[in-house]
Amino acid sequence: MTNLHDTLQVSVSNGSVPGAVGLVARGDRVEVAAVGSVDGTAPMARDSIFRIASLTKPVVAAAVMMLVEDGRIALDDPVGQWLPELAKPTVVRTPGSPVDDVVPAARPITVRDVLSSRAGHGFPSDFSLPAVQLLFSELKQGPPRPQLVAAPDEWMGALSGIPLLYQPGDAWLYNTSSDIQGVLIARVSGRPLPVFLAERLFEPLGMSDTGFEVPADKLDRFTSYYQADQEGALELVDAPDGQWSSLPVFPSGAGGLVSTLDDWHAFARMLLAEGTVGGRPLLSPESVRQMTTDQLTPSQRAAGTLFLEGQGWGFGGSVDIEAIDPWNVPGRYGWLGGTGTAAHITASTGAVTILLSQRAMSGPTAPDLMRDFWRYAAAT
Repeated sequence: MTNLHDTLQVSVSNGSVPGAVGLVARGDRVEVAAVGSVDGTAPMARDSIFRIASLTKPVVAAAVMMLVEDGRIALDDPVGQWLPELAKPTVVRTPGSPVDDVVPAARPITVRDVLSSRAGHGFPSDFSLPAVQLLFSELKQGPPRPQLVAAPDEWMGALSGIPLLYQPGDAWLYNTSSDIQGVLIARVSGRPLPVFLAERLFEPLGMSDTGFEVPADKLDRFTSYYQADQEGALELVDAPDGQWSSLPVFPSGAGGLVSTLDDWHAFARMLLAEGTVGGRPLLSPESVRQMTTDQLTPSQRAAGTLFLEGQGWGFGGSVDIEAIDPWNVPGRYGWLGGTGTAAHITASTGAVTILLSQRAMSGPTAPDLMRDFWRYAAAT
């Protein structure tokens, strides 16, 4: 039987990814492999640092649930009292309507809507819709480019001028709600998002390499990031001294974090332990249950079909609801990052699988790495 190292090495050997690290854990049994190189010369290592992109989303959702448990906010509270820019939203008459053809929102946007990505802002399967186009042009949504995004107050001001694509609660729409969560955390707590996450999550969990920037003394462990051109050749998108080498003015709750294999594993173990670490509760079992339980109806899933084959959505991550080999395991919670990352937790078996690579998950060869990794994880 092949081992994890050999499974990952296939994609490095065929040139589809420069390097990757993987982890497959069941309880105390943990297998880790690092293959390829960080920058074309230095070998990949277990503690190499990656842009984890959308694996940021579950972390930020956990922080929102901490504020709920603190009594600072409630799931059914309208967000407008902290985010006045969203207090009186308008909605395009139909998803394809011009952005000036709007109606008032039927009800306020709630904290629950934002946590479950049903606030009305975000990506459906059709990126060409007029209201969706403004998310790219005005908010710089899309692949993470942290240094290009405006500061939170300015960003929220721009968001207030973009109509919702659907009425609050009607549709699952990807990405934007997680950035709104980041701003919500900062305003409710009175502390910048990076500070709140460090104090409440990263420090208690020992996630010492996780944050929104990579300090100079860690850049030698920071991987380069690539995407494939139309011919499949890899092009450098961001070098270690690039977009993440300084703290951005907008720390993105949707995709701004960097992290390591063991840091994200610490977060996963906390969720598996129903919110505790070393006997200390960080989240209640009920908060973890809500994070890892599908919050969507079939119609809400159907409206935003992007990425959701066989899946629902909890708070900050997908919840598999149909078995699709090798992709979905019913009850599994987690998500993919567009920078070539994936992390999933299966509470019923105590399994954690994490894959961090350096290449955007586009084109046929990058998903091959995911497929081979998950098939290996399922067989062990």
